[in-house]
Amino acid sequence: MKVHDLRPAPGSNTRRTRVGRGIGGSGGKTAGRGSKGQRARSRVPVGFEGGQMPLQRRVPKLKGFTNPFRIAYVVVNLDALEAFEGDEVTPETLRAKGLVHKRGVVKVLGRGELSRPLAVSAHAFSTSAEAAIVAAGGTVTVLALPYGDRRPPAKGNALTNR
Repeated sequence: MKVHDLRPAPGSNTRRTRVGRGIGGSGGKTAGRGSKGQRARSRVPVGFEGGQMPLQRRVPKLKGFTNPFRIAYVVVNLDALEAFEGDEVTPETLRAKGLVHKRGVVKVLGRGELSRPLAVSAHAFSTSAEAAIVAAGGTVTVLALPYGDRRPPAKGNALTNR
């Protein structure tokens, strides 16, 4: 092994190459910019395409607005509750039976019929679902939202995307 064979350990931090310091520094003369032309002489904005309409202006813009603090409900209908075994319905029991596939705010909707009394606990109910549950002799319990009286967590939060 000779001195010119020595190399830093793989993955180690190395000093950045200082270009434009003369021909002895291996980054001299054109300093890695090639020869001549606009990009060799001055600063060119990122994305500049020589006067052609740049990509970021050619691509169509997104329209509209998505509220990042919207309440993302996980819905369950009455026909699913009719097939549910047991008299007590909570978000945890729905999750255990596979009727709700993720954590979140559970809302019961009124599609279908309910012929037996159930004690249903959820974060929200549609008016028709609440009326159908009470008419079948069941009880409705509205649970507090998991984030309290504050606004919902922003989109991408672990609570809404589990």
